[in-house]
Amino acid sequence: MDLHSVKRVRRPSRADEIASWEAGSAWLAGGTWLFSESQLHLHTIIDLASLEWPALQASDAGLEIAATCTVAELEQYVEKAPPAWISAPLFRHCARAFLSSFKIWNQATVGGNICMSLPAGPMISLTASLAGVCTLWPRRGEPRQVPVVDFVTGDHRNVLEPGELLRSVFLPSHELEKKFAFRRFTLTHLGRSEVLLIGTCGPKGGEFLLTITAATVRPVQIRFDDMPAPEELKRAIDDAVPFDLYLDDVHGSPPHRKHLTHYFAQQIRSELAS
Repeated sequence: MDLHSVKRVRRPSRADEIASWEAGSAWLAGGTWLFSESQLHLHTIIDLASLEWPALQASDAGLEIAATCTVAELEQYVEKAPPAWISAPLFRHCARAFLSSFKIWNQATVGGNICMSLPAGPMISLTASLAGVCTLWPRRGEPRQVPVVDFVTGDHRNVLEPGELLRSVFLPSHELEKKFAFRRFTLTHLGRSEVLLIGTCGPKGGEFLLTITAATVRPVQIRFDDMPAPEELKRAIDDAVPFDLYLDDVHGSPPHRKHLTHYFAQQIRSELAS
């Protein structure tokens, strides 16, 4: 869609060239949402492509994913990931959880999906489940780090201040070396996720982390020192997810989402315990 209200497009070579922030401005990454509907409040777009951030940077410490990394680039990285990163196939699982065709993957960005902060955002599910940490660049002041699980605060809400920019998300290597189990439910084959759960634990057991997304208005994580018993897991979910935290929309009711959350959580527990 043409954005007829936009009068100026800026293409900075460094983010600090945007020293102040005007109401009516917007960062542009992939633009798959920005150009999907009228944005009558906007007059300026700032194109992040001109910053030329490397999409993916791997090190012994982990993987840094630029906010401008496309879903396609992340999905294709599965073939290049170090063998020890046995959670890398999650990249592909979560890419395929998008309410979009593979063609959109070439334009849509990881950072854009996280900043949209929708309950069913699969890049939120992915990066939260692997203990991802966001690096945020404010217009004034020092960069700050916020865990992905704390970045999203509600349906289409997050911790970003006006003009603040998501620079990257870092996934630690010790999280990428964990085994995982993935469960997702949609009303239709290519529909929006009603529930998306990911569990991780060490390759030889140990700490178990359950990440609940799509069913709830914000990500919820439950951590155990070792694999819980079925009743312990059920109680922990009920304690961590009060009923009013379950999302209520056309894709699913809170009772159904709660039922599926418990159902899939027990499947994940059994799979990772075996």
